[in-house]
Amino acid sequence: MGQPIDTNAVELLVLDIDGTIAGADNEVNQTVRQAVQAAQARGVQVAIATGRMYQSALRFHQAVGSTLPLISYQGAFIKDPATGHIHRHLTVPQAYATELLNYFEEPEQRSQFSVHFYLNDQLYVRELTADSLDYADRTGVEVKPVGDLRTLLDQEPTKLLAMAEDGETIQILLQTMRDRFRPDQLYLTTSVATFFEATHPLVNKGTAVRYLAEEVLQLQPENVMVIGDNFNDVEMIKYAGIGVAMGNAPAGVQAIADWVAPTVEANGAAAAIEEFLLNA
Repeated sequence: MGQPIDTNAVELLVLDIDGTIAGADNEVNQTVRQAVQAAQARGVQVAIATGRMYQSALRFHQAVGSTLPLISYQGAFIKDPATGHIHRHLTVPQAYATELLNYFEEPEQRSQFSVHFYLNDQLYVRELTADSLDYADRTGVEVKPVGDLRTLLDQEPTKLLAMAEDGETIQILLQTMRDRFRPDQLYLTTSVATFFEATHPLVNKGTAVRYLAEEVLQLQPENVMVIGDNFNDVEMIKYAGIGVAMGNAPAGVQAIADWVAPTVEANGAAAAIEEFLLNA
């Protein structure tokens, strides 16, 4: 921030999904689609970077007409839908996944959190809860109840997620786990106020966007614009030459952005694209 922004340098636009290009209706509306298409017509490539599962994110990747690898699970899993090539798959180390699940199996924690275990792009839960069913409905994935999730630990998961009824409970959990695990052991974040997420320590959207830009496309940060709405977007907002936060983003996310767009329901992503890529 504070440096002059060269809008003509942008060659890559990276979009978050929930709260950024998809609002309450869980769709990318026509206004946003048209803005994305206009940017593509000017030669800007478009990619998706999301905390969602790959299979859940795929329809959004298609909706924006992306031809690039799809960044899912906060960047833990990067796969090219066109070729099937997996660029990156970083999993949660088994010892830390075990420690997390042991914690969530404690009686007090079991009553507070609904835990999701992501393995091989499938979603496993102890039991079906209202939270899990709501999540499945929104993301369009099948939820597989298996009882004790620790029985799946013969393989390392891509991500663990815990949901609670309120954001304060998640903030307490986040702090508890940040006291327990170092940043070089686990990457811990919140994607929405009531979602706690744990992934491999090298995983975040910033490292994923850097990989896509620099390793795949041979670009530099000044060639990248990103739009996001939550704390799991902070690293990519900081990385990009133009980092945009949505108007519905928490104040802490807005504070590190180069520009704050209108809210998702007011087509803020389209407004940001207009501001930096179409009016340049």
